[in-house]
Amino acid sequence: MNPKDLDTVREHLASRVIGQQKLIDSMLVCLLSNGHLLVEGMPGLAKTTAVKTLSEAIEGDFHRIQFTPDLLPSDLIGTDIYRHEKGEFEFRPGPLFHNILLADEVNRAPAKVQSALLEAMGEYQITVGQRTYPLPELFMVLATQNPIEQEGTYHLPEAQLDRFLMQVWVDYPTRDEELAILELDSQQQKKQPEPPAKRLSQADLFSMRKDVANVFLDQKLNNYIVDLIQATRNPGAYDDTLARWCRFGASPRASIALARCARAQAWLDGEEFVSPVHIQKVAPEILRHRVLLTFEAEAEGVTNDNFVTRLLDMVAIP
Repeated sequence: MNPKDLDTVREHLASRVIGQQKLIDSMLVCLLSNGHLLVEGMPGLAKTTAVKTLSEAIEGDFHRIQFTPDLLPSDLIGTDIYRHEKGEFEFRPGPLFHNILLADEVNRAPAKVQSALLEAMGEYQITVGQRTYPLPELFMVLATQNPIEQEGTYHLPEAQLDRFLMQVWVDYPTRDEELAILELDSQQQKKQPEPPAKRLSQADLFSMRKDVANVFLDQKLNNYIVDLIQATRNPGAYDDTLARWCRFGASPRASIALARCARAQAWLDGEEFVSPVHIQKVAPEILRHRVLLTFEAEAEGVTNDNFVTRLLDMVAIP
């Protein structure tokens, strides 16, 4: 398998989503790295459309859940139903047993519902009562949230944020992109959008994942990855400004994510080995939601992206 085998997926995404290249790249990296993606951005920026379009191009089941304050954990994982004719309980699986799950406005659900995602995203299994049920081999959660609405929302727990392999920020389109959006909408009103010419099979996807895992990562770059993560925990050893900005650093899961995603990025670029450029390219999406800033940094208007940019400048490249 090679990156050209993903051309049908890219072409289908390009036919429905204008611009938003960072979002598309992040979805493909997460898909190849067997991870989950958190998508954040203002309303109307094609977050949901992009996820649905990706699911159309891949062989598998897709389900969308609109998270609301009255959602219950059983609405996600399923429930035991008593069958009178059999005299026993029968488990009815919930939406989490699909291959690709869109958790729309995930921050609108209370903590007990969000915690129901933890086991599924981390261990790829669901426990109901005294029984544990495995999830499909292809299981990917793509969650969206709106950063400006605070009423009726719940902050995602840090433990759940850490389960997301990457977090991508979706920004407004450029003027030319918005003109292209108008043209695309005009075409779709006249003609129903066509399905992809060929869906990516799960067997091909799993083969791609094996190829990604075999991309060479030098020990020096392993050291570089660990240095980056260590710098988030002990920023004072690198820079006083970083120390003033950072309250809590990233976990070892961030190191694993950097290595996995750097391999996936290198494979997508057609390379047989990882370079520092690949690590730096995926670092913002991996560290953005794993680093907590100090109150002083927030008061100064410093963002997590500002912190990651300075971090990459301060830590030496081998």
